[in-house]
Amino acid sequence: MRAIGKVSFQLKALSIFPSNFKCQIRGHRVSPPQNFTGYESIKQQYSPQIPEYFNFAEDVLDVWAEKEKKGEKGSNPAFWWVNDRKQEVRWSFEELGFHSRRLANVLSGACGLNQQDRVFLVLPRVPEWWLVNVACLRTGTVLLPGTSQLTARDILHRLQTSGARCVITDESLAPLLDAVASQCSSLQHKILVSPTKREGWKNFGDLVRNASSDHECVKTRSDDPMTIFFTSGTTGSPKMTQHSHSSYGIGLTVNGRYWLDLTERDVLWNTSDTGWAKSAWSSVYAPWIQGACVFIHHMPRFDSHTVLETLSSYPISTFCTAPTAYRMLVQEDMSSYNFSNLQHCLCAGEPINPEVMGKWRSATGLDIYEGYGQTETVLIAGTFKGMKIKAGAFGKASPEYDVQVVDEAGNVLPRGVEGNLGIRVKPHKPFSLFTEYTGDPDRTAECYVGDFYLTGDRGVMDEDDYLWFVGRADDVILSAGQEYRPWTGARPAKTTRKQRPPAPYASPPSGVSHLPNETSYQAAYSGAREAFRHTELHQRDHNTTTSTAGLPTTTSISTVPKAPVTLLQPSSTTTTPTISTSLQQSSLPERPNLSIGTMGEEQLVRTKLSPNPSAVFQSRSRIFNI
Repeated sequence: MRAIGKVSFQLKALSIFPSNFKCQIRGHRVSPPQNFTGYESIKQQYSPQIPEYFNFAEDVLDVWAEKEKKGEKGSNPAFWWVNDRKQEVRWSFEELGFHSRRLANVLSGACGLNQQDRVFLVLPRVPEWWLVNVACLRTGTVLLPGTSQLTARDILHRLQTSGARCVITDESLAPLLDAVASQCSSLQHKILVSPTKREGWKNFGDLVRNASSDHECVKTRSDDPMTIFFTSGTTGSPKMTQHSHSSYGIGLTVNGRYWLDLTERDVLWNTSDTGWAKSAWSSVYAPWIQGACVFIHHMPRFDSHTVLETLSSYPISTFCTAPTAYRMLVQEDMSSYNFSNLQHCLCAGEPINPEVMGKWRSATGLDIYEGYGQTETVLIAGTFKGMKIKAGAFGKASPEYDVQVVDEAGNVLPRGVEGNLGIRVKPHKPFSLFTEYTGDPDRTAECYVGDFYLTGDRGVMDEDDYLWFVGRADDVILSAGQEYRPWTGARPAKTTRKQRPPAPYASPPSGVSHLPNETSYQAAYSGAREAFRHTELHQRDHNTTTSTAGLPTTTSISTVPKAPVTLLQPSSTTTTPTISTSLQQSSLPERPNLSIGTMGEEQLVRTKLSPNPSAVFQSRSRIFNI
């Protein structure tokens, strides 16, 4: 294990209070911070030092696996996947390592990929998506995630621009890949996650089943490229936002340890789509830094009843979703659900309505804590446990950044004056900020003014250092070919608006409280798309005869006795399942049958899925989908 300075990934989380400590305040359930005592203590504690070499798979995931072997970690799995048929997959960190090392051998062996070669990944919320993420870390290949809503034109642009040598997807997008592959000279390997064969494609299951689990993680520098997300704009083509091994692998400590406030005892459910950066934030790096369990429900579509039933039936302690999703949830009758396991609720993607927060608090006893960030960053600001929640504000600056409101020349503005939200980058650029827009130095340079990186959002800082979102700097959202000006959000009293006169704003589409876009971050409407994409307004034209366009019904994840994967079949009752302690294995069989694809005698058959219907939002902003 390599030391990582003061950040050091202290695998035994700091517990200020007993794990069962709860108190009731005015009918609320208040869970005290587990990793800090208050906002000021976060700023004092957080002092990361970046080593010359760092690899998340070896320096974090494998360390947790070793702790499991030694009995120094509890029985929570690293990964817990369920679907609508109540079928489950649970992997310990040791099992996650076993399978990901096999896949790493596929990438570096069968595919012949070298360090920093690029892998284009488009899969829904299936376990293989997480294995590819970890395998790319182990091989030093650069991961390019994409959403399943991409068109053939989108795919062509991404493959040509990135020069990706390998693509991994399922049957729903394979025809689109085949339609453009001949125009992508760098593309050499196509891997299909499916139980069936397809001409010109390698089968994921066959490859991994025949691969060795003996793999040595490559040595990566902290500033080596690790992942690239494509972010769209109103003008020009999508930008390739590049992050390093340290910017997410270490930088998201601020998310996992402080905003999410996770420990190895926690089970986190983040509902983000796999194609967006928020999924990397809260479904990979932030929880696994803390040794927490990543919980995934593979819903064909967002369904309020399914979400509430899942929160009631599984030991989920931390829940993060978009404000629009909360809005849909509180419209249900929540009185029959049991939320006793739930301890911490968070949101990102757009400003949350105070009425929604109140209804959620009445039903669950818990407050909702907002966060703000971008594809280019880690958490920029948020409301942390112990802080006063100001309705309409998204909290205070995270300890990772010096966040200020600045004018067009980069001068810091007084409290209460509207301006551009900026992150100070001089004299030292924060290591957790994106490296660049790859291949586009001009648009990279446009983000910086004076001593600051400009987020593209406008806001206000009040006298208590709380930040309030006002609107996008460009004020324009493109949705289905039409231009909209977004709702500007709540603003604190005595706000001065100097830079521009108020502009007219279009009403959101029917049935949506705020108009989402692909812009600013969490408090700026991109994140609402996760719930918004499930509304009928922007559904793709999928009828019942084409509902199998997603993963086929025979796609499976199987288990074999003594294999390093544990499949559980929860009962039909609503009692809370317990996490099996059998996941803590001291050793692994050398060549068990793999748990991917159609391998093994017992199979977990996934539900028939159709692609998530979604509008494609474009704006000049840089934001992820929640």
